[in-house]
Amino acid sequence: MDDASYCATTPVSAAEEADAGPPFAECVLCREPTEYPESAKGATLCPVCAWQEAGRSACSG
Repeated sequence: MDDASYCATTPVSAAEEADAGPPFAECVLCREPTEYPESAKGATLCPVCAWQEAGRSACSG
């Protein structure tokens, strides 16, 4: 097997990822796309910010 052909991949740009599905809401902290549609109510967080926020609230006593 040729390693060059196996490892050759085409990177997916952020614009192509954004076009992959319905319009997603922006994270209220970092403005990255979330897993929620734009029509979602409330403060939407991306998975990274949601994980960090959960850690902050769990440790605040």
